[in-house]
Amino acid sequence: MYVVMVYDVAVERVAKVLQVGRRYLTWVQNSVLEGELSPAQFARLKAEVRKVIEPTDAVRFYVLPGPGALRIEVLGTSKNEPGQIV
Repeated sequence: MYVVMVYDVAVERVAKVLQVGRRYLTWVQNSVLEGELSPAQFARLKAEVRKVIEPTDAVRFYVLPGPGALRIEVLGTSKNEPGQIV
């Protein structure tokens, strides 16, 4: 499955959420990560994110069957491409 993770968390937790997300996904833009995950990896990612966020934070996961189901158009500079190894 292809997962896009978008988060809006308190500034004191931004680095921690990013750190957890980068263990599984590629950082592509401020507060946005994406990449291919197995169902088990996705479950672990969600469990780890739950441990570092608070009820006032928001993390969204957009789940698609694969990268072919997603069309991405970028205006401006792209920070990373999901195929790159970080």
